Amino acid sequence: MSESSKAFEPGELLDSIIELARDAGRRIVEIYEDEFTVEHKDDKSPLTEADLAAHNAIVAGLGIVGAELPVLSEESAEVPFEQRRQWARYWLVDPLDGTREFIKRNGEFTVNIALIDGHRPTLGVVHVPVSGVTYFAAQGRGAFRQDGESVPVPMHVRRYEQGRVTVAGSRSHRGDSLNRFLANLPDYEVISMGSALKSCLVAEGKADIYPRLGPTSEWDTAAAQCIVEEAGGQVTDTQMRTLLYNTKESLLNPHFFVFGAGDVDWAGYL
Repeated sequence: MSESSKAFEPGELLDSIIELARDAGRRIVEIYEDEFTVEHKDDKSPLTEADLAAHNAIVAGLGIVGAELPVLSEESAEVPFEQRRQWARYWLVDPLDGTREFIKRNGEFTVNIALIDGHRPTLGVVHVPVSGVTYFAAQGRGAFRQDGESVPVPMHVRRYEQGRVTVAGSRSHRGDSLNRFLANLPDYEVISMGSALKSCLVAEGKADIYPRLGPTSEWDTAAAQCIVEEAGGQVTDTQMRTLLYNTKESLLNPHFFVFGAGDVDWAGYL
């Protein structure tokens, strides 16, 4: 199926992408359970052989099942905007989201694969290698959680009305901006979690909001955004505008909110 095909249906690729994420997860776990070395990129972020093993497996797999689309991965992000701005559809991949959690061996890291179409994520898979849980969604098909080989269970965000706010917060990145946001809430509890799992907590209805008031890149959020949106939630910048992809030279996201249902102006708590 070519990129220009008008009959393109992302949901038809979902099973193949889920299996591809699981295969990458198996490769990550093999390294996770052994000794591994840690290097650092130019931006000081950590890099392990697991990141590269998962990247190579996913890129090779997408070449077989990926509808002949370009691939943008965290580990191959040096694609000039002049080139990628021409992409109507492409795969956006974080082969190992939560490398710091991988290094800490706490299990809170994921494999993220998203399909971007017209600057929006239309398919998303977030796989948790250690637990075997997979979250997935495709546009118009709803969002699901699957534990191992069990039957997938539909997910829905919950509606916040009033009272205590359950906040998903970063395990490794909590700064002054988040603390100020929390201080403005009437009452709250924080669930600390690594990687894209924070957004999945919102999609599952286990948290009301995940405020990310620090730096992230587009591959960190795309897969989970599709899942959250198909579960009935939203992912917006702090002006409450939907997060979009591949619209500028920088691949950094603005600060953003991930939240469930309910008529709440979360920006008012900044």
